[in-house]
Amino acid sequence: MPGFSLIALLAAMAAPSQTETSITAPVGNCAALIGESGDVKVERATPIDPDPLWTVETDSFYRGLPVSVSFCRVEGTIEGNIGFEMWLPLKWNGRMLGAGVGGDAGRYNFTDMSLRVEQGFATITTDGGHKAGQARWMSDPKAREDYTHRAVHLTAQAGKAIAARFYAQPVRRSYFTGCSGGGRQALKEMQRYPGDYDGVIAGAPGPYMPLQSVRMLWFALEQQRNPKAALREQDWALYEAEVTRKCDADDGVHDGIVENPASCDFALHTLLCRPGEDDKCISAPRLAMLESIVSPMPDEHGQAMDSGLFPGVRTRPGPPSPLLRAMWADGVYDDPDWDEMTFRRTADLAMANEAMPELRADSVAIDEFVRRGGKAILYQGWQDPSTNAGPTIEYYARLARANGGLTEISQSARLFMVPGMYHCRGGPGADLFGASGHRPLANGADPSRDILWALIRWVEDGKAPQELVAARNLDSAPGFTRKLCPFPQIARYDGEGPTRDAASYRCVTDPVLARFLTDGG
Repeated sequence: MPGFSLIALLAAMAAPSQTETSITAPVGNCAALIGESGDVKVERATPIDPDPLWTVETDSFYRGLPVSVSFCRVEGTIEGNIGFEMWLPLKWNGRMLGAGVGGDAGRYNFTDMSLRVEQGFATITTDGGHKAGQARWMSDPKAREDYTHRAVHLTAQAGKAIAARFYAQPVRRSYFTGCSGGGRQALKEMQRYPGDYDGVIAGAPGPYMPLQSVRMLWFALEQQRNPKAALREQDWALYEAEVTRKCDADDGVHDGIVENPASCDFALHTLLCRPGEDDKCISAPRLAMLESIVSPMPDEHGQAMDSGLFPGVRTRPGPPSPLLRAMWADGVYDDPDWDEMTFRRTADLAMANEAMPELRADSVAIDEFVRRGGKAILYQGWQDPSTNAGPTIEYYARLARANGGLTEISQSARLFMVPGMYHCRGGPGADLFGASGHRPLANGADPSRDILWALIRWVEDGKAPQELVAARNLDSAPGFTRKLCPFPQIARYDGEGPTRDAASYRCVTDPVLARFLTDGG
């Protein structure tokens, strides 16, 4: 497949051939960016001058928010199939921000672009090499490889070159933010392309996504095979509520949030319906299914394939996600008629790893990223039903053990667990802290309340984040703030201040979490 060289791209821009139109824009000349250089084609470059606000038109769930600053909107492709969009503000802060996308990609992250272009970032995003709704794109080997790692890397290179031409100076610092699939993209950049970004934010990354996908597909199929045991929304809601009631106060305050589910001891049998009961309890078949789901998933020989789920974590009820079916029907078997009921946990996991080896983002070899001074902040909702907390914690623990222990790894990578947060946001906990899809809180450049600016201060000033403040219901009562702490610390109430104020909590090391760093928990 065609290669891509940033040096070659810059050289081509500086000395265009007679057969291609070069991107040779004078400073601030938006339309002059249109053209081709190597595998990069800028199809449109449109000056945007809001009057007073402008919002991008899109049907993506990454909806754009109103923008008030003037910028150059660049739309293009790389190698013909990798779409990208870049917004270049006229008042630039010298930084580039890559905005990751989750799920099966195929769309642009206009949310983070619109939030951060307001702060002066040149923002860029990619569709991953295919379009949303494109039928059976996973059956194309190039599309799979672009999706798993190449598209984000090539887009970072193209973005730096385009910014350098537009501003007549190189990008001073580059950062990446993403959650879910975007978080996995952040990890891949750190692991495989350490020169692309000076710092990355990886939210809910699902480091070993193929195994996570096996878990999700297998237990969805198990419930299809046994409909009387299929868990309903009310079953998951009851389970979550009862675990919260049991372990809520472990952090010193009753607030409907379990600070550390790993230390919660909950007996599932207390949910069993007694004779004559059918309300606020779970039937025996469904309780047996619940127990199998939250327990470590066994392989065909009864050996554990993962570590199971922490107490109170719900999963997605109903049939398997269409993305899971596509992963095997198209990506592995290249058979649109593949019968998912023939799914095999061990064999099909091995086949997925062979077909999409770069879908895994669990490498602990980050020496080059560390050597270059790169910084990474990982974050994870404790109650995430999609990319569960366990694999993220286990990855960070392995990362620490492979890179000199906690003291050493915390100079380059830190993990912040978010109590009560679901997938990327939502749930009963404080879930707004400037992460992907979160609007900046308070002062937009406040590193104590905005994870992106915390990363920037770490990279540019050498000040590692000791804690973060997250908010809930920022614009409506009853709102509250809560302190987020670097793993293996948790927030402990001081017993005196207002329980809804982050200032009333302090970060302390939790011995249960500390054990993950030495023996896996």
